[in-house]
Amino acid sequence: MQLGVHTPPLADESLEGALSYLAEQGVDALEPGVGGHPGQDHLPRTEYLNDADAQEELHDLLEEYELEISALAAHNNPLHPDDERAATADTELREAIELADQLDVGVVTCFSGLPAGGPNDEVPNWITAPWPPEHDEALSYQWNVAVDYWTDLADHADEHDVDVAIEMHPNMLVYEPHGMARLREEAGERIGANFDPSHLYWQGITITDAIRYLGERDAIYHAHAKDTKLYDAQAREKGVLDTTPYGDEPNRSWLFRSVGYGHGEAHWKDIVSTLRMVGYDGTLSIEHEDSLTSSREGLEKAIDLLQRALFETEPGEAYWAE
Repeated sequence: MQLGVHTPPLADESLEGALSYLAEQGVDALEPGVGGHPGQDHLPRTEYLNDADAQEELHDLLEEYELEISALAAHNNPLHPDDERAATADTELREAIELADQLDVGVVTCFSGLPAGGPNDEVPNWITAPWPPEHDEALSYQWNVAVDYWTDLADHADEHDVDVAIEMHPNMLVYEPHGMARLREEAGERIGANFDPSHLYWQGITITDAIRYLGERDAIYHAHAKDTKLYDAQAREKGVLDTTPYGDEPNRSWLFRSVGYGHGEAHWKDIVSTLRMVGYDGTLSIEHEDSLTSSREGLEKAIDLLQRALFETEPGEAYWAE
């Protein structure tokens, strides 16, 4: 299993500067943004797409620093009810898939997107309960929109031999494992999960159970290492659907944390072991969004912990069972 880093926290570095830093830290892979919310500071999508010279220079840099790209990231909302915003997100995603094919990268990470609650609405609508009845009707509408879109997108991905790894994220249609499995079943096997535990912790989902559930369906195509800490005193008062600004840390019921600051090392070793148990042996890509520490300190502490947790070799025969 490889140790990777999602690169937006290093946006102040050039591509070569980021590669040099990651190589010094003992990282194996990077997950650069190529559009949408992650931006494209290190890999401007249109500068590399269909440009063989630029792609060759990129491969030379990666080879020099002994790194590889685990996935290209294009997180946005291609299901947005605003046609212009949806079209932009769709272009980003389709071109990310095309660029991944040209770079011999097998995965693009993204969100499922979120439609409006009906054909005449103007903003996305995250439905979290089936009542009142119009909410259930809105959810049915949203799934029809999503399945149509993702079935077509999966065909595009298949043409380019690229898997699409969706991050289960609240305020998107797919935010938990059962929704992930449903979209995969309806849209096809090119659609799978970018398994990020941080959004599942505060929903009360047991991470290793979620890994097993999706692993049984061969649905994990990429994985993030990102922690979350629940603060019980705040959660007891207002629950976990918390709209307090992320910068108001003392009053939030949960925060994204650097790996090891929400859950201990033993927990992360259990995550790594369970991923291996279900057959995932790809990249564990650190995503740093901890407002209580700097990007580099948070990354380096996460790297230090995960280097002890990750397996570097293939398992041997169970000779003791013979």
